[in-house]
Parts: sequence; structure tokens; C-alpha cells
Amino acid sequence: MFNRLKYQFTRRRSPWEQNLFVLWFGTFIAGIAFSEIMPFLSLYVSTLGNYSKSQLALYSGITFSATYFVTAIASPFWGKLADRRGRKIMILRAALGMSIVMGAMGFVQNVFQLIVLRLIQGVFSGYISNSNALIATETPKEHSGQALGTLSTGYVSGSLVGPLVGGILAQLFSYRLTFIITGVLLLIVFFLSWFFVEEHYKPIEHSKPLSTQEVIGKLDNPRIVFGMFITTMIIQASNNSIAPIISLYVSELMHGGPGVTIAAGIVAAIPGIANLFAAPRLGELGDHIGTERILSYAFIFAMVMYIPMAFVTSVFFLGFFRFLIGISDGAMLPAVQSILAKRSPAEVTGRVFSWNQSFQAIGNMVGPLIGSVVSSIFNYNAVFIATSILVLFNFLLFQWNRSSIKN
Repeated sequence: MFNRLKYQFTRRRSPWEQNLFVLWFGTFIAGIAFSEIMPFLSLYVSTLGNYSKSQLALYSGITFSATYFVTAIASPFWGKLADRRGRKIMILRAALGMSIVMGAMGFVQNVFQLIVLRLIQGVFSGYISNSNALIATETPKEHSGQALGTLSTGYVSGSLVGPLVGGILAQLFSYRLTFIITGVLLLIVFFLSWFFVEEHYKPIEHSKPLSTQEVIGKLDNPRIVFGMFITTMIIQASNNSIAPIISLYVSELMHGGPGVTIAAGIVAAIPGIANLFAAPRLGELGDHIGTERILSYAFIFAMVMYIPMAFVTSVFFLGFFRFLIGISDGAMLPAVQSILAKRSPAEVTGRVFSWNQSFQAIGNMVGPLIGSVVSSIFNYNAVFIATSILVLFNFLLFQWNRSSIKN
């Protein structure tokens, strides 16, 4: 029965297309899992004790950032192991670990238990990075840009609908049951990845794992690879710099009128919608005209689009420019991943993508901090100007690194 079902599922797809199909769904669910708790995590913390306003803000902030902090530290280790044991086993490890930890969050009795589980969640990072690495190594090079661009839409679209799904589940059931349901969904991802993802992994012929220096020595161009790490960090910092102030900025534009929460949610989600449609097409275009060129255009486009957001007078125009930013986002990260895939030998791809995930996690932490500091010193408008300057710096850095790219 199972063999017949598997045959019907796979018979019309090549192995790399089958992997892309399954891992897209897996990253979609992972995106939901990571983002769905954001609308109510602080509220959940408030149910775990009697806290003052300042204590609640502190504990919520620690709970939010704990996972990214550990992810930045743990990712290189898992990447090193992935290059020794294969990417699929790392995908299974991450999916099963996330399932158990996320479900356990529904049973915590105090905020310290929740923080510990959020820290452990960071230990079980790697589903996204290893999915990218597996697709990069199992997909023909002529399709890698399109495949990685398509894969990126899974996580983005999951992150887009996650807050809505989490809000609905929390309202229909409870905070605790929402964590348990999410754990079950991640368990389904584990089994789908186990049965349907194929990897033709060849063990590395080394008596011991490659050192960092040896990994760097195998790179086609270390300067451009490490430049892509910094580029990834700045992209994430830019995307998240406005996260702390977006709802406050919307409220200011609406003069505190009704519907601020819904409007802020729509404005926050719009880039994800644009990204969902743009990423596969821009990835395919990059395969034809050059990924580096696509990335350069995306930087320029984003830099220009951030500036008018500081001067808009209505939520409609803010949403319009946010949609355009989503198009540039649809080019940036998939382009970076494509460049890393093309510049990394198969035996070190897992390590390279795990390093990239660490820089991505750092960007996720640094971005909101930048937005908070700039807005507190100046105003909400200044955050968009600062972000445009940040993108300009990223563009100049990439152009400097681009001079070393050998096509």
C-alpha cells in the first residue's frame, strides 16, 4: 500500500523536483512554526506569572531572541556534521527536534522553562539551511537558481500566513494547544522528509572532519563566499530593522484610528506576498542573465524604495512601497544562496550554508535593535532612511567583492 502511494507521488518527478516539492512543504510548515507564535508569545509569557510591565518586556525580549542566539552558535557545528554525514539526516534531526520542543512549550509552568525550550529550539536549527544545501547539491546547476528561489518561497509564505494561523488557533483553542498542534505538524514534516527526500550522498574521504582552514581552502573564491555571509546578515538586518516600529508607524499614519492592528498586519505581510511570486521568476532570470547582476539590481531597487517610506502620508502608499520591497527581497536571499551553491564544492556545502544561517540569525537579532535605537533617538521616519543607508553599504560591499568573481 505504502509503496503504491509512494510510486503515485514520485513517478512523474525527477529526484531533484521531488526533493524540492517535499522540502518546500517542510520549509512552509517551519515558517509557520517560527512565526505563528509571534502575535501571542508575549501574552503567553504574561500567563506564566505576575510580572510588572518592565519585567514582561524583559522576559518577552529574552524569549524572542533566545532561539536566534543559539542558532547563530550551533549552526556551524551542524553544518560540519552535515558535510560528514549528509544533509538529509540533519533535516530529520531538525524536524524531529523542533517537533518535540515546540510541543513541550505547551506544557511549561513558568517563563524560565519557556526560555530554556526556546534556547533548545535554537540547538535544533538547520532545517532551512540543510534544505537549501541539499537542493543546491542535488539539483543540476542549470536549475539551481530557479530551485533555490522556489524553495525560499516556502519559508517566506509560511512566515507570511503563520501569524494569522497562530492567531486563529490561539483564539479557537488556547496558547498551549497551539504549541502542541504545531509540534504535530512538524512531526508530519519529519515523516515526509524521511520517506520522500532522496540524497545521493558520498561520504567524505577524510579520517577526521575538515578544519575551518581546510574548508576555506576548498572554496572556489573565499572572498566572495564570506562576502555573501556579510551580505546575508545585512539583508536580514535591513528587513527586520522596521519590525519594532511598523505598527507604531501605521498608528501614526492613521492618527490612532480604528483598525490599526489589522492594517499593521497587512502592511507587515505585503512584502511576503510579493516575495512569494517574485522569487522563483527572479531566480530563473538569474540563471539566464547572471545571479550577480540580479543581486546588484535588487540592492539598488531596495535602496530607492526605502526612502519614500519615510515620507508617506497614508497607509496605502506605505503598503505600496512595502510590496515593491518584497520584490527586491525575492531576488536578494535566493541570489545569495545561488552564489554560495555555485562557489561551494559539494563536500563543504553543508558547512557553508550553516555559516550563512549563523550570519542570518545575527541579522535577525541586530535588525530590530537598530530600528529601536534609531527610532528612540530620532523618529520612526529615520528608521527607513537608516535602512536605505544600510542597503547602500551592502551594495558597495557586494560590488567590492564582485570584482573577485570569476564567471
